[in-house]
Amino acid sequence: MAQESPTFSPLYRQIKTLIVQGLENGEWRPGEAIPSESDLAVRFNVSQGTVRKAIDEMAAENLVVRRQGKGTYVATHSDPRAFFRFLRLVPLSGEVEPSISVPLECWRAKAGPEAAKTLQINIGEPIIIVRRLLQFSGKPVVVDEIYLPGDVFTGLTLDVLKDYQGSLYSLFESRFGVRMIHAEERIRAVAADRVSADLLGVAEGAPLLSVERVSLTYGDKPVEWRRGLYCTAEHCYLNELS
Repeated sequence: MAQESPTFSPLYRQIKTLIVQGLENGEWRPGEAIPSESDLAVRFNVSQGTVRKAIDEMAAENLVVRRQGKGTYVATHSDPRAFFRFLRLVPLSGEVEPSISVPLECWRAKAGPEAAKTLQINIGEPIIIVRRLLQFSGKPVVVDEIYLPGDVFTGLTLDVLKDYQGSLYSLFESRFGVRMIHAEERIRAVAADRVSADLLGVAEGAPLLSVERVSLTYGDKPVEWRRGLYCTAEHCYLNELS
């Protein structure tokens, strides 16, 4: 094998760790095919069944996507099927509708104690703050304030945000090489303040859903702290439990 692994870790988990390291190091880019199970088995000197079990777990975690008759590909935010993973807002009618991101502001700042703790950086390090609206059917439904580590997203500007046609996570992936693997969210009910009320077109004090998210990339590294306010007059937050 390519490196030592703890003896208490199952062999397929050790192989999974090695493959994920390849993803993290850019050996296989988002949307690209990874080597076949047989090729990986030869590379790591293990059985094909061990590799298959590792890839099965990676597929369950949305790190890779199996395509019947074609192989296994690195998951990408550019895939429309991945869109709903990180945006759980759906209309009360139940019909899925596309959202439009409207960037409002993008500026550089220095990390305060809360941002530094959340993003696991030092107080005073550069961060980038983005404010944007999400519109559904032409109506503003979400206002997001997004905090990003400045050294990771160097070159991100309001013009870049306005010019990009895809999702925000697709931009982060394609331009900055940052793929969001999973996220942790905290949800609570709040009342709209004057600023959010004006942006969302609701009355001040109207009920909103506050969704605070920390998104992590490979190695459980936090690379985004997002605080969103959701208008749920015509939408609901949908979560599937299993």
